[in-house]
Amino acid sequence: MLQGKTVLLAVTGGIACYKSANLASMLVKEGCNVHVLMTKNATEFITPCTFEHLTRNRVSVDTFDRNYVFQIEHISLSEQADLVLVAPSTANVLAKLAHGFADDMLTTTILACDCPKIAVPAMNTKMYENLVTQDNIKKLRNYGWDVIEPVSGRLACGVTGKGKMLEPEDLLEVVKHTLSHKEKDMKGLKVLVTAGATREAIDPVRYITNHSTGKMGYAIARAAAARGADVTLISGKTNLKKPHYVKVIDIISAKEMFDEVKKVSNHQDIIIKTAAVADYCPKNIYQDKIKKYNFEANISLVPTQDILKWLGENKRDEQFLCGFSMETKDLNENSLKKLMEKNLDMIAANNLKDDGAGFGVDTNRLTLITPNYERQLPMMLKEEVAYKLLDEILLNFNNK
Repeated sequence: MLQGKTVLLAVTGGIACYKSANLASMLVKEGCNVHVLMTKNATEFITPCTFEHLTRNRVSVDTFDRNYVFQIEHISLSEQADLVLVAPSTANVLAKLAHGFADDMLTTTILACDCPKIAVPAMNTKMYENLVTQDNIKKLRNYGWDVIEPVSGRLACGVTGKGKMLEPEDLLEVVKHTLSHKEKDMKGLKVLVTAGATREAIDPVRYITNHSTGKMGYAIARAAAARGADVTLISGKTNLKKPHYVKVIDIISAKEMFDEVKKVSNHQDIIIKTAAVADYCPKNIYQDKIKKYNFEANISLVPTQDILKWLGENKRDEQFLCGFSMETKDLNENSLKKLMEKNLDMIAANNLKDDGAGFGVDTNRLTLITPNYERQLPMMLKEEVAYKLLDEILLNFNNK
């Protein structure tokens, strides 16, 4: 998604700049051309040589570097940039950027950039919460900057509070969100995604569940948000980090998922139901832990609410409903039957026995089935699958 993109990584003088080296490495591995700008204070924390080895590009610090006598370096860099990322961003540099100061290589270059810009503050809690700093952040947002809130934790100064820079993997997601789909072809659309497995309690200790990890649903939610959609993700228990730019509603049981889906489904343009919802739940939930010697060999089960069927029965004419189907045999036949019985517009089917299409893996191999056609996608990373799926959904949604 980032192949061939040019990122200007602006590193300012805070202890968090050690994280920026890891971020630079991650961006390069994703195919980015990374140019690093540093303030002189930043070079006191980490050397330019570190970034030059990671990016294979010369680091810019001095506005008056005579090696660039035949070109105006800050203009040259600004014209190449697809994105400016200031990480970490100190209170001092935030103030300069908010008021248009251009007194070093970093601020001069950024002032000449007309691409998307992201600032990632990192500083002492009181500095961050100071009204002057907050006013500068507000100004930057008014000028079109995306300012990423710091997180709480133990800071380098020894206090605990808000001011820690996001981890590099989180910032990589922010970059992907900004650059992966600049057209924003889903802007104005409301998209609901369900993901993960439900847990059906037997007693306070035990429950019934399945192997779903939620990876596919989370990838779809991120991709839809990156394309400009207003995304709501209703998620069962997973070990995944919550996606940025997505409203996440956590649930545990099938009933909780059904209740949350009912609340929001009528307001959605597109619903993509990837969640692995339990088909059955225990008839009786014990309030205390069942002792081993009293544990019954047979547990009475009752059907859960069929959420996908309910959505199909209550679907508005202009609404698009995509379900998921995981099979172990007769994939196309079983999935087509599910499509028709539940009044779906599309079903994304995969076979658990196919290599690269099972639970917990990073790849998937989908067959997309509509009332009019079947299309098999090759095995791809789930991030790539998410974009291909959304392409097909948009094509059908716009022609509905």
